[in-house]
Order: sequence, then C-alpha cells, then structure tokens
Amino acid sequence: MSAAPEHVDVLIVGAGISGIGAACRLRERCPGKSVLILEARARAGGTWDLFRYPGIRSDSDMYTLGFPFRPWRGEKAIVDGASIRAYVEETARAHGVADRIRFKHKALRASWSSDEARWTVEAEAAGGTRHFTCAFLYLGSGYYDYDFGYRPEWQGEADFAGKIVHPQFWPEDLDVAGKRVVIIGSGATAVTLAPALAEQGAGVTMLQRSPSYVVSRPSRDSLVGKIGPRLTRWKNVLLGAWFFKRARTKPDRVRAAIRKLAAVDLPPGYDVDRHFNPTYNPWDQRVCLIPDADLFKAIGRGEVAVVTDRIARFTRDGVALEGGDELKADIVVTATGLVVKLLGGMALDIDGKSITIADHLSYKGAMLSDVPNLAVSFGYTNASWTLKSDLTARFVCRLLNHMDKEGAAIVTPVLGDAAIERKPMLDFSSGYVQRAQGHMPSQGTTPPWRVHQNYPRDVIALRFGKIDDGVMRFGRLTPAEDRVT
Repeated sequence: MSAAPEHVDVLIVGAGISGIGAACRLRERCPGKSVLILEARARAGGTWDLFRYPGIRSDSDMYTLGFPFRPWRGEKAIVDGASIRAYVEETARAHGVADRIRFKHKALRASWSSDEARWTVEAEAAGGTRHFTCAFLYLGSGYYDYDFGYRPEWQGEADFAGKIVHPQFWPEDLDVAGKRVVIIGSGATAVTLAPALAEQGAGVTMLQRSPSYVVSRPSRDSLVGKIGPRLTRWKNVLLGAWFFKRARTKPDRVRAAIRKLAAVDLPPGYDVDRHFNPTYNPWDQRVCLIPDADLFKAIGRGEVAVVTDRIARFTRDGVALEGGDELKADIVVTATGLVVKLLGGMALDIDGKSITIADHLSYKGAMLSDVPNLAVSFGYTNASWTLKSDLTARFVCRLLNHMDKEGAAIVTPVLGDAAIERKPMLDFSSGYVQRAQGHMPSQGTTPPWRVHQNYPRDVIALRFGKIDDGVMRFGRLTPAEDRVT
C-alpha cells in the first residue's frame, strides 16, 4: 500500500538561487506557511552546482546576483561558481530552510484539482515514485536542460583523434596542460573558458562563427567600501538599466563605445572589427562580461588566439575551416550553448487535461494565464537573474497573504476573451532563445501581460501594484457554481 502524499502549503521545485530565495522570503513574510523544496540533484546551488568547467564564474556582479535580504559582503564582485554555491547553501542554513530540501527528488508531473484546490506533484526519488500535495506550487527550476547541452554535429567528428568535451559535462580528470585546445563558441562560456584554460597551461584558440560583444569590468567594486553593499546594489541596478536603454535607443553609439573600450585592452593593431564587433546591435543578444579584461590580456600575451570562421569539417588532427585553414587540436570544447527546458521538464495538467505552457501568456513575468495557484520564477536576460526572481518571490508572498485575508483558496490570472497581441516572451536573437520559441509562454504588448526587462518598473508592478487588479480571479473551496468570484 503506497504512503499518503505529504502535504505542504507551498511546494517549491528547485534549490538554486530561485528556490532558496523563495523559501527564505516565505519564511520571512508568510511564517505560518509550511514549505518544502524538491531538488533533483544531490546538493543545492542549481546552475552553480551543475557547471564545473574551469573559470566558471558569475556573469553579473554579486551585489545584484546576491540575495537582497542577505547582501553579498565578499571583497570581489565577480566570483567563481564554487563561492556562489557556498553562498546559496549558507543562506539556506542561515534562514532555516536547509532542512526543508528533499534532495534527489526530481519532479516529473504536477496535476491540479479544482475540487480540492491543490496540486499533486509526482517526483522520482530513491526507492521509487513519491507524491506531494500543496496549495500553491512555486517553480524555481530555471530555464535550461540540466541533462543535455546544445551540441551541433559536424562532418568528420568520428575522424578526430582527440577528445570532444561539452562544458556542461566537464570531466573532473581532464588535464589540459601542454594540450592544444580549440573552444567552439563566442558566448559567456567561451570567453570564460579561454583565459582559464590558458592559465592551466593549454594553448587555446577560441573559434567563433561570429563575434559577440565583450565588455570588461573590474572584478572588485571600488565604491562598496564607501557606500556599502545595499547602495552598491542599487548603483549597479540603475547603471545596468541605463546601459540597456541606451543600447536600445542609440545602438550605434553604444557599439562604438564597446569597440573603443575593447581596442584599449587588446594589442595594438588587433583586428577588433573582425573578432569583437558583431553584426547585430548591443543587447540583441546578451553582452559578455569579462573581469579585469582577462580574455583581452590573455590575447595580448599570446596565450589565446581568436579565429572567426566557419567549420568545414573535423579532421584527424583538429578542425578544418571554410576559409581553408586547419586548427590543430588535442581537445575540442563545444561551448555551443544550452537547451531551454522550462519547468525542469515537468508535465502539467489541470483537472485531468494536459496543458502546454507555450499556449499561455506570462502574467507579470511571474505566473501563467489561466493556470491556478502556480508561480514560475524567471530572471532577467539583461541583468542579474536574482533581481527578478526575488521580486517574484516577494509578489507571491503578497499574493498568499492577500488570499488568506480574503479567505480565498484559488487564484488565477484570467486571460478571458480579450484580443491580445502575442509576442515572444524573450526579445533576443540568441540561438538558444530562437530554438526555444515554440516551447515558451508568450507575452502581450500591455500590462499585466507585458514582460518588462526593467527592474525599477517591475518593483512598482510586483511590490506595489494592486493584487486584485481585475485580471486575478479569486475563488473559495465551495460548490462549482460559486467557485470563481
């Protein structure tokens, strides 16, 4: 006979930054709510536990990537992945949520019952399948597939005598010292790996089909000692928002400024336009951050070479290019991107009917249209992930407290019959975003269905906006004809 499902008020999926942050906020602002976190992996940290490749580090400053309720107080603003994971774990312990995590519990399916006003979640765990029920489901499982990275196939791979590695699954025992390493890619992972592998003694070539925008910033914030971490956080928020708006409204000026800054740190006469001047506008894709110009300095020392060309095929000794050259390699690293997989791949159904999230609109970037008692944490693409994930957590706390005050058991952002123009949720030309368009929710063109990549605007909407806004429908656990009011 199977055990009865364990019930909690709020069930969180994912023990990374989103899930731990949400649990801490619930403890702080909804202390009467019981909370449980399901985590598929053996440790907390999410992204920062998964990725172990050399040089893995934050691509946002820690004063905005850190939790606002537990500000980052380290000396460095850009830090390694192990330090971030440790910070997430320490936060969980400090705020009393570490013992609420069930590790090695992979959530597979969530089923909503309107009659019971609860979700039933099926999870794969040691010893078999387990079931949990909750009044509210909070999905903090990130946006990409932990089991598979994006990996194109090239002609002739079987001929290559060396080793091919994807950064998402970096072998712990891989020794690169004295080896010729070709990194395929130009994004955040590639620009991180290149100088780190060079430090380990590899001869590194970064092979890119097309350039990305790469911006250097100091690994330490000189103002934090004077104004403190909280003001530093807001300083970085406002500067980031200004830079993004500037890039959107005056892209040519921003392009020229980024190019000029890169030229200062690169060797004299370096072909900046070929290797670091993309054809697209700034922030049409994410801008790559490098601390203390480490990539540019490694290029200047001759430790890293950048080649901009297309792959014709793999050979026994390396990679042949369409331009006619061949890059010799002992190891090829495919820093070719990720696979978007929302909700951790969970299946959802409402009253027995399967739903596809791509059919739904995002409500304030925090919930899904016509899906009751469910929140989805999705951070910013143009700023720190945590800025938005924390706003989502605080909004959910406000929502739950409002429901308690009104005696409501069910809350649903209802789209209704309004004719709303649908647009992609993410306005990015990056490959991983374009590949995922058919699997993501849409957004509208007006609030509350518009997804703003703008922290100050979201602060107003999520922290101070009306909960009962005419779109949210609240219901009690009563006969069906009276359920929605």
